[in-house]
Amino acid sequence: MSKLITLKAQVESVATRKDRTIKIAFSTQELKGTDAAQLLDLQNELVTLGINPKGLDDDEINLLLESKFGIEDIPNQKSKSQTLRSVLFLNWKQEPKGFSTFQNYYDNKMDAFIEHCKKPLN
Repeated sequence: MSKLITLKAQVESVATRKDRTIKIAFSTQELKGTDAAQLLDLQNELVTLGINPKGLDDDEINLLLESKFGIEDIPNQKSKSQTLRSVLFLNWKQEPKGFSTFQNYYDNKMDAFIEHCKKPLN
């Protein structure tokens, strides 16, 4: 089991991104060198984050330590749906096929895929 890093932080900013994800920026109080190094080692890693203005209790900490949220335990591994969305985006960039926005292209392709998967069920 990996080591849990707990620290007090202030949420400095929250912003939405083009790919519908959210970017959250935190600031901490001054950290010791080893603590700062642990955080720097996590740059670009997929982590589980728990936020509670009053701090985390033991049950919440255990939940975080045991959580996978559907993403495999391989560092930097995308879920299958994230990979599919990325591939569809690259396809749209190369050949938009008349769609002016990626969201319209994505919706169309996903609807077609869903219908394809439903055919054997009829």
